[in-house]
Amino acid sequence: MKPKVLVLGAGMVGKAMAIDLINKGDVTSADVSEESLHFLKKNYGINTLLLDVTDREKLSKVVRNYDLVVCAVPGFLGYKTVETVIEAGINLVDISFMPEDTLMLNEKAVNNNVTAIVDCGVAPGIPNLIAGYHNTMMKIDNFQYMVGGLPKVRTFPFEYKAPFSPIDVIEEYTRPARFLQNSQIIVKPPMSDVELIDFQNVGTLEAFNTDGLRSLVFTLKNIPNISEKTLRYPGHIKLIQVLKAGGFFDKKPIRVNGADVIPLDVTNKILFQSWKLEQEEVDFTVMRITVQGIEDGVKKEIVYDLYDEYDPTTKISSMARTTGYTATAAVCMFLDGKFNEKGVFPPELVGKHHSCFNYMMKYLEDRNVIYRKTVNII
Repeated sequence: MKPKVLVLGAGMVGKAMAIDLINKGDVTSADVSEESLHFLKKNYGINTLLLDVTDREKLSKVVRNYDLVVCAVPGFLGYKTVETVIEAGINLVDISFMPEDTLMLNEKAVNNNVTAIVDCGVAPGIPNLIAGYHNTMMKIDNFQYMVGGLPKVRTFPFEYKAPFSPIDVIEEYTRPARFLQNSQIIVKPPMSDVELIDFQNVGTLEAFNTDGLRSLVFTLKNIPNISEKTLRYPGHIKLIQVLKAGGFFDKKPIRVNGADVIPLDVTNKILFQSWKLEQEEVDFTVMRITVQGIEDGVKKEIVYDLYDEYDPTTKISSMARTTGYTATAAVCMFLDGKFNEKGVFPPELVGKHHSCFNYMMKYLEDRNVIYRKTVNII
């Protein structure tokens, strides 16, 4: 009998995950959008369920009918959704880019006999997995990654598209960036320390500070220097800084024609259309993860490079592939009995188990999401 899997969220990434899991379990996709659910039911025969995750009582009842839940909801809904699933005693894998610290739910997960693998997307996700893996074999002095998902065709004015909620992208641009420097947590403004970096297959991109490290700031404190940057086409971040400085990201209501309006809500509504990937529009994901340290007495630099594009065969975007398949790798790993510890686990606490690391990387490779590894002696 196939395990019953519920995917919460039928956006671009949620759809990719539900489709990928068809052969692994009895899959149901839940969302507030009837249109998204109809697409999955009509084209793939996936079970669908109209569900508002903010109705926590109903959500709690629904998830109890499943063996595992995959959370693919916008970040601002993530924490309460994950908490509700844990309280219901159901195992889960989550990709929500939530502002809260999900490790705060660890005790609750243990008490409810739940395995919760969180932040399990492309990034945070794979960098964490790699950090946890190499941390078991070497003394890491410096860990850094840069990542971005972009449209292949640059379109004025933003030269950017988002396959998920713009509000989660804006969160990257507004949340103060934390990183480790000489074993101390340092906080810098988001979008600071802009630099130009060259990438094969892409050209020159701009990298800037964002708050993407999340649990790595706390879980791998033996690594003195950990940093992360987001990648965009040159010039994009200046436009975002103008919007931010102009008050377009403000959350305090302003009075417009007799009505209270929150600027961020208006901006999010506008950008949802401007940043929406068109059907079959080609996007790509680029990431570079750098691990420096001493292994077996030798100082090494280990680099993982990812370049992935939209798949014209499956018609799934690169960001949906790289994010969604990381999560479904964790789902299948759990369902295959490869990881069953109880509690909340960001990927670095999974990657320390070499069998889990190898399982997930092989799963991605089988779907042509390939991280090319090079080792340099320094």
